[in-house]
Amino acid sequence: MIRAVLFDLDGTLVDTAPDLGYTINLMRDRRGQSPLPANALRARASHGSQVLIELGFGVTQSDAAFPALRQEFLEIYETHLADQSRLFPGMDRLLSTFESRGIAWGVVTNKPARFTEPLLERLGLTDKAACVVSGDTCAHAKPAPEPMLHACRAVALGPEQCLYVGDAERDVQAARAAGMPVLVALYGYLAETDHPEAWGGDGYINQPLDLLDYPDLAS
Repeated sequence: MIRAVLFDLDGTLVDTAPDLGYTINLMRDRRGQSPLPANALRARASHGSQVLIELGFGVTQSDAAFPALRQEFLEIYETHLADQSRLFPGMDRLLSTFESRGIAWGVVTNKPARFTEPLLERLGLTDKAACVVSGDTCAHAKPAPEPMLHACRAVALGPEQCLYVGDAERDVQAARAAGMPVLVALYGYLAETDHPEAWGGDGYINQPLDLLDYPDLAS
């Protein structure tokens, strides 16, 4: 029986793409470049600043210009991280249903705590989450299993009693390595080149409220 549901943050619990996209496009505007379309940015929003900078400027982590661009990105994003970011439609109702059933919920993300914690605070979620595991909480981030197991300890449950929901292959890999069931959020930030059917998850959801149909969820 599932007693806790753990969510990836970007692209699963919260739609953060508007603020991440704003950050890259503001940087491009400063350099006289036209904005990138929202759909191109959205598909990569789960993969962090490195991928967004590569998309925006064609600069990889090994390039000399990367550190300065990343620092600029982080400084801008920190100021605007909750301007337009919101829970995905239906997520507030889902979380309320979990709370009424006594099902714990939490966050396991690769987003650094510097951004995770103020974002959740701005959205009024900090006191409701049973645990928050950021990308720098443990020595290794997803796809390593350590963050998942850390979350299990925080909610005092075994991995088999926790369900993970994410929108990236690393989410499935981390859950599998931790011995935790996992569902793929198809409403998340999937690119055309992604093949979630090949990731080895236990199933898929098209919207947050589909989670209520998961057969092993405590009622």
